[in-house]
Amino acid sequence: MARVKGGVNAKKRHNKILKLAKGFYGAKHRIFSAARPAVRRALRSAEMGRKLKKREYRKLWITRINAAARMNGISYSRLMDGLKKANIDINRKMLSELAISDPAGFSQLAETAKNALK
Repeated sequence: MARVKGGVNAKKRHNKILKLAKGFYGAKHRIFSAARPAVRRALRSAEMGRKLKKREYRKLWITRINAAARMNGISYSRLMDGLKKANIDINRKMLSELAISDPAGFSQLAETAKNALK
């Protein structure tokens, strides 16, 4: 039986990594043994970045809602509690957009929340 050589598959595997390493500095985009750990690290960092982005946006929305709520005489936590008690189900992203683009509508929501807390 003929011997099977793995060169073609190895080349494909190496090229896949080197393609991901395009644009890396120095030997990291030319040499497989240098590219492999750099690509792994880059992919790990990219995944962490995607997770962090979600956290950062949520923090931003909460900050905006808190600022708008305090302009209407209520804190963020009391606003969210009041909205929950008034059965108003609106997410933080939309609440943040409402606070920016429609302050009058946000004021109505704040008043509804205040009334639900009484």
